Amino acid sequence: MRKKRFFSGIQPTGEIHIGNYLGAIKNWLNLLESGEYEGIISIVDYHAITMPYEKKEMQDRIRKCAATLMACGVNPDNSLLFVQSQVPQHTELSWILTCSSNMGELERMTQYKDKSKGSESIGVGLFSYPILQTADIVLYKAPFVPVGEDQIQHLELAREIVRRFNKRFGKVFPEPKPILGEAKRIMGLDGGSKMSKSLGNSISLTDSGKPLWKKLASAKTDEKRKLRTDPGVPEDCNVYNSYHLYFSSSEDHNKIQEGCTSASMGCVDCKKILLANMEKSLGPIAERYQELMETPQQIDDFLQKSAIKCREIAEETMQEVRQKMGLR
Repeated sequence: MRKKRFFSGIQPTGEIHIGNYLGAIKNWLNLLESGEYEGIISIVDYHAITMPYEKKEMQDRIRKCAATLMACGVNPDNSLLFVQSQVPQHTELSWILTCSSNMGELERMTQYKDKSKGSESIGVGLFSYPILQTADIVLYKAPFVPVGEDQIQHLELAREIVRRFNKRFGKVFPEPKPILGEAKRIMGLDGGSKMSKSLGNSISLTDSGKPLWKKLASAKTDEKRKLRTDPGVPEDCNVYNSYHLYFSSSEDHNKIQEGCTSASMGCVDCKKILLANMEKSLGPIAERYQELMETPQQIDDFLQKSAIKCREIAEETMQEVRQKMGLR
């Protein structure tokens, strides 16, 4: 039986945090491990340049991103993992789809509104970001896209752009369908905003030992627990909701519930349980990441071989697109 194909992308921030892991990567791995799906995963460096960045850091960020994904379980047997700029058909299709898009649709995008808030001059790349994202997906005719809830609006726009193109030129692309992961919105250590490296409220997927404990120790907990003897409500605690629910066992959940509500357990005790569980779960990823970074040729070979295959798939699609549009 032919496997179903999904596409997903991740920006090369250089540091993948547990919000990325729980909200996206774990979803990819579950699909791949099911044996029903093949994955095409892109490190989307063109998306990363919509905001200011240090050019001398970009290649290091890309390699670290690739190493982390490989350490999690993305490998040549289950996926293609490539760098977006190594497949030029992404930008070619993006321009074609731009001509099938409306400004009003892009102006309504929530992420555009959030990132442009308070700015007098907005970059065109930030504005048209969702069109390139659409091109990324449909270039491989991927029917499925694993996404978090915050990306549903972009995927709905992608579906609308696809409908418009297919109606005008004849059907080329399937309308991509979302596959939502189980994890909800992962909040940062501050408890007030989504986890983000740029906001300084994140935990790296490769953190361990003292660096990990330093971050967990500062994490916001239930505000009602002013003193060690004050009872709390685990469901109101960011540490419990955003981290314990995904890294700790049901036995530990029950222990924390009882200890927190009765004030027999302090917040530091709760965080120490979380530390042990996170190190048990993420420790092998951190170890594998270090091994890969010490042998970068493994990373580069995977990226290069994947890019070759992706260019072949992409060019097949573009030949069909150009023919349908009367461009050749």
